[in-house]
Amino acid sequence: MLNLADHWVWDSWYATDDDGRHHVFFLRASRALQEEGRRHHRATIGHAVSADLKDWTLLPDALVFADSPAWDDQATWTGSIVREDSGRWRMFYTGVSRSEGGNVQRIGSAVSDDLLVWHREPGPQVEADPRFYEKFSPESDWFDEACRDPWVVRADDGWHMLFTARVEGPEPTRERGVVGHARSQDLVDWEVLPPLSRPDVLGFGQIEVTQLHKVDGQWLLLFCCGKGEASDARRALDETGDNYVVPVDDPFGGFDGTSFDIAKARPFEHESLYAARLHDVDGQTVIIGFRNIEDGGFVGELADPIPVRWDGERLVRTC
Repeated sequence: MLNLADHWVWDSWYATDDDGRHHVFFLRASRALQEEGRRHHRATIGHAVSADLKDWTLLPDALVFADSPAWDDQATWTGSIVREDSGRWRMFYTGVSRSEGGNVQRIGSAVSDDLLVWHREPGPQVEADPRFYEKFSPESDWFDEACRDPWVVRADDGWHMLFTARVEGPEPTRERGVVGHARSQDLVDWEVLPPLSRPDVLGFGQIEVTQLHKVDGQWLLLFCCGKGEASDARRALDETGDNYVVPVDDPFGGFDGTSFDIAKARPFEHESLYAARLHDVDGQTVIIGFRNIEDGGFVGELADPIPVRWDGERLVRTC
């Protein structure tokens, strides 16, 4: 769907403008790096537009890393977009800094009147609060301080942000990934709150790229996690697919630590799709993600949208 000859493409997020055009924002890094593992700390946010989610026109990058010194002067990572009451667009995104070796993640935002030209807001706006979330330490048994992949939604009591996070505790390290939580009235000042899920023996070391979306009348929490970061019990299930779905009865009913029961997660079965998003087009829900590992190598391109439905237990393809 979106394959760049000179850049790898991975995590993506979407917005639809007033003319019905679909905008995709995505992480990209030059293939000249040669080693795929180096792309994360070279990532910028690309931008393309399409009428049908299949044929894309590449546009100028939306955002790149800031000039040093800054909290986001090494790389800009995954985010989401909402529209303010004024009509202005706001993109929330993840940033990492050179001074911290890219090990500490924070969340900030940029604003735009047209989805084309973006201006950074003062930041960061959200970071891991040690009252609730694990902080980075060189002696830590985990490789980073997780506070990334913001997904922002509106509820009756204001705006809520879900983000990738971890908690400290006695559980094994690959069970301590949680859905982080913050709340705001104005999209500028955020209160970091306790997580919306709990560690679980069937859990994950990291719950990445979260999204709330309704499919066939059912609210779903969508996220991803690679096999190497899943708990021992989860890996023993020998599931196919790295994108997971949790049915949610009422995501806006309380927003507390029991909102998402991660043990109920079931994979969307696919051979390589990662960091997938649900999106509605012409009355049909589709899932879109990037092609990850195929035949032992990283692909790094967006796949064509896959029509999906909720069958009462799982998210499945319609064809």
